[in-house]
Amino acid sequence: MPVIRITSLKKEYSRNYVLKGITLSMDAGQIVGYIGPNGAGKSTTIKILTGIISDFEGEAIVMDMDVRKNPVEIKQKIGYIPEQAALYDVLTPIEYLRFVGKLYQLEDSLIEKKSWELLRLFDLADKAKSRMNGYSKGMKQKVLLISGLIHNPEIIFLDEPLSGLDANAVILVKEILSQLKLSGKTIFYSSHIMDVVEKISDRIIIIDKGEVIADGSFETLKNNASQGSLENIFTALTGSSEQHQNTAGQFIDVLKS
Repeated sequence: MPVIRITSLKKEYSRNYVLKGITLSMDAGQIVGYIGPNGAGKSTTIKILTGIISDFEGEAIVMDMDVRKNPVEIKQKIGYIPEQAALYDVLTPIEYLRFVGKLYQLEDSLIEKKSWELLRLFDLADKAKSRMNGYSKGMKQKVLLISGLIHNPEIIFLDEPLSGLDANAVILVKEILSQLKLSGKTIFYSSHIMDVVEKISDRIIIIDKGEVIADGSFETLKNNASQGSLENIFTALTGSSEQHQNTAGQFIDVLKS
């Protein structure tokens, strides 16, 4: 059985549908790249599947549970790592992870052990008792990543998870995601960083204006579009290639004036 099932999913804001009847299913043990232009409906899809948005049309099932009827139960079994989140940055990472661990009903001793070990692996152990209001964006993002994974979730939703990370941390996160997939976890990955999506995804879904316009492995999309890189495929399918060229030309003209 698929671990995620979406049927005729629609979402309306101010009489404008940002999702227009999406139907998808996803199996366990896959990394699914979910990409599209700004405003295409990527974050809205993730917020519906994670139980953050409950007012929508259609059906969304996660691990055989209806997200409308079982939002709390679903949240206990999934991880969600957004690009930006309220971190309560007057807390230290250890204090924040204790708080998150208790929300997931983990034992105190396990929270403490995991928190210190995961912070060490992200090179944050020496700053574990420093308040996060002095942290850089990349350091805060590392804490967010740990908080979304500390309970070892079955499904992990990531919305621009690499924002602010340095090159070494990006490589580490990519390897972590690959090993999580090998252990049977399902990873729903939304990002604008095309080369990362291209390299780590088993399946890539491109959404534009609230509708799915492409769905398949990178090789399948490349063969169908004959465009080479995922970036080229994306710009060809979303019709933005010529627009980018024109805008860039106008930008250069302004610089020269």
